[in-house]
Amino acid sequence: TALRTAATDAGRASARAATARAAADALRQHRRRPRGISRWRRLEAWHWALRQRGKPYIWGGVGPRGFDCSGLVWAAYRAVGIQLPRTTYEMLDSHDLIRISKRQARRGDLAFFGREHVELYRYGNWTFGAEHTGTRIGFHRMNRFWHPTMYFQVR
Repeated sequence: TALRTAATDAGRASARAATARAAADALRQHRRRPRGISRWRRLEAWHWALRQRGKPYIWGGVGPRGFDCSGLVWAAYRAVGIQLPRTTYEMLDSHDLIRISKRQARRGDLAFFGREHVELYRYGNWTFGAEHTGTRIGFHRMNRFWHPTMYFQVR
């Protein structure tokens, strides 16, 4: 009976270990970032957008003198050879984006504030973009009233 008990305990321990490995694999899969554009192109779009800092928000603007929120994102990715739809609604309805979690978001990914506003994600609680009429392009700190509801990576 002692032999049978030891075998049963070993079987249970083996099953628990297998379950723990499966859970760890599932967590790694969940955290893994989907495969989109190269890191280089995303960061080039990010740096292009940063060079627009201080320009005014212009409704419907796609540069070079000013931008609206989606115009800045559109122009930044266009500068590195990626053609995105022009408006936030069109971007969200396209197959050009891959939805990701905030944890997966990296500099230059898209942060949507509902369907009407988009900025580029920086890190932590910061985004970069054209906020609204009367403001200049720059960094914006998220708070409980102003924060992205969706994050996307460009395909």
